[in-house]
Amino acid sequence: MNQTPGVSPNFACLKSQVSLQPLTTFRVGGLAEWLAMPRHQSELEQVLDWAIASNIKITPLGAGSNLLISDRGIPGLVICTRRWRGTEFDEAGRVTAAAGEPLPTLAWKAAKRGCRGLEWAVGIPGTVGGAVVMNAGAHGGCAADVLISATVLDPETGILTMTPKALAFQYRTSILQGGRRMVLDATFQLEPGHDPEVVVADTLAGLNQRRATQPYDLPNCGSVFRNPYPHTAGTLIEKTGLKGYRIGNAQVSERHANFIVNLGGATARDIQHLIHHVQDEVEARWAVRLQTEVKFMGEFSSF
Repeated sequence: MNQTPGVSPNFACLKSQVSLQPLTTFRVGGLAEWLAMPRHQSELEQVLDWAIASNIKITPLGAGSNLLISDRGIPGLVICTRRWRGTEFDEAGRVTAAAGEPLPTLAWKAAKRGCRGLEWAVGIPGTVGGAVVMNAGAHGGCAADVLISATVLDPETGILTMTPKALAFQYRTSILQGGRRMVLDATFQLEPGHDPEVVVADTLAGLNQRRATQPYDLPNCGSVFRNPYPHTAGTLIEKTGLKGYRIGNAQVSERHANFIVNLGGATARDIQHLIHHVQDEVEARWAVRLQTEVKFMGEFSSF
């Protein structure tokens, strides 16, 4: 990728030609032409003003889960929010969390305060911002169930507050996907007043269940495919005989068939190829075309 013409800006939070592999849970992907990791709003506004003035494409990035980044990298500016952290609880069970706050951390903080409503989130390796964008969920719960509002920065119109209705939540999606608007923070309504020991125990039980059934020991993005009601993607993939199937160093997990794991040195191309193979084989067997939950970022070749 060619660097942006002109003088390189001297921002502490900005670097050029940075590998995105360490910033994704799949541990694959190419270089970011520019990468910013702001810690506060003034840094974010600085790099946004520069990018907009330079007509540079802006791509938000959270914890890098539920994401497959191209081996060719990402042109323009990638803004990673994982350093943007902080939470504030009130007595009524409301909590406002910064976009980069890890979702499991927030779930534990809520549990220790005796607040119910985020137990489902403890095993999801994402951030609060990503949870809003993706309407993240597990065990029958999701972000839409507890979200009051999200503070969103639109590079063109400024800061706005968006309600769940405005976010147009659906299964694992919202209106924010694929755009330049970035979540700054989110406010959730939880149920206060519960015994913290009981909520912590329930949260831990959910986490242990996920660890027992999902491949936490190898790099992965979480669930690869959406569940095609009334079936589950994992069941269809397993019954097709694809558990353990691999292309290059990408493999359908032997522990849970709706996970693809990086055995070490896999490329985004390997994973993309394996996703398409699973879709083709399941469709041939069950006449169901699995839809991806994982999002593709960057340029990918078609098969």
